[in-house]
Amino acid sequence: MSVVAGLDLGTGKTCVVVAEVDEHGVAVAGVGTAVSRGLRKGVIVNVESTVNAIAKAVAEAESMAGCQIRRVVASIGGAHLRGLSSHGVVAVRNGEVSAGDLRRVLDAARAVALPADREVLHVLPQEYVIDKQEGIKEPVGIAGVRLESKVHIVTSQTAAAQTLVKCCRQAGLVVDDVLLGSLAAADAVLTPEEKDLGVALVDIGAGTTDLVIFHGGAVTHTATLPLGGGHLTNDIAAGLRTPTAEAEKIKQRYGCARAAAVDAEAAIEVPSVGDREPRILRRRILCEIIEPRVEEIFTLVGREMARSGYDDGLASGVVLTGGSAALQGIADVAEGIFRLPVRIGLPHHVTALEDLVASPAHATAIGLVLAGAQGRGGVRMTPAVPAGVLERARVRVGEWLRDFF
Repeated sequence: MSVVAGLDLGTGKTCVVVAEVDEHGVAVAGVGTAVSRGLRKGVIVNVESTVNAIAKAVAEAESMAGCQIRRVVASIGGAHLRGLSSHGVVAVRNGEVSAGDLRRVLDAARAVALPADREVLHVLPQEYVIDKQEGIKEPVGIAGVRLESKVHIVTSQTAAAQTLVKCCRQAGLVVDDVLLGSLAAADAVLTPEEKDLGVALVDIGAGTTDLVIFHGGAVTHTATLPLGGGHLTNDIAAGLRTPTAEAEKIKQRYGCARAAAVDAEAAIEVPSVGDREPRILRRRILCEIIEPRVEEIFTLVGREMARSGYDDGLASGVVLTGGSAALQGIADVAEGIFRLPVRIGLPHHVTALEDLVASPAHATAIGLVLAGAQGRGGVRMTPAVPAGVLERARVRVGEWLRDFF
């Protein structure tokens, strides 16, 4: 059994989940949340505010779990993330594919030309080809002379990952791994059958909406759109002339993505700006503000799905997750636009304190815990000390010697 902490650093909220992970699932021990004020569209723009939010969320999770959190698996997001397909080819050295051959072919696939300010975050294998035999998922041990890998690569701005690690360090944390937030959410809410048949995960955060498409059990497309639940809140604040904080509360309490589904006579109280008296408005007015923006988000997601070329292969439909996926009626609107079955994705590996995290808003944090327990993070963030550098070099040299001798 291992204890892992996941840090979901989002535009709207910062969430920390600490849990024990075993063969039965994720036993949540503590949860902490704080309002994020230092991020814009998933990117850190204010270090001090971000550090304060992380420290507050960590302290709350520590208090609930009765333990100290010193290491975390952190999520990264933002419109700076890019996905691309690549492939690598190597000769099999000993007539049978070994772990060393597998490392070499993945290294060959990740050797893509990138600007100086970008780095590879994930190399996600799709399939392997041995002597023109396609569709191989586990190539080790198979005889052949030519090994090819087809992969999906996710890249990020180097500065974005460095700033994330810096903020965690200032909050007293060591970042073990950095993982694309939508991939973590996919681990928490999707089933292997859905990934195999073809499914699109739409993670609607406050500042961005992330799309991850799976087919044949592998990631085939990723994208990030600069629209999210925060835009709904801003529309409500402007349309109802109410403070942004109040608009967020109104959205969560009374919001609905389908105006026609709301009682035409239902009324809500809307706080006014300044010292003005609150007003009574019809709830349908609120929903008429929300619905066009939700349709816009899903229309843009639908275009991205079509651009990927996999929109006709989504036999399992679409799964919505993220904080805004809890909006009433949002699945109905999505079905109308995608023309596919849609469900709301809830974390399904939780075995303790399920009531605290049984929400699409906690999917990423639970996925980070799962990834941390299984060692499937992205960029391994090690302390910048000479001993760490020497140790990594020693391991790589040992692997090289084993490959040849």
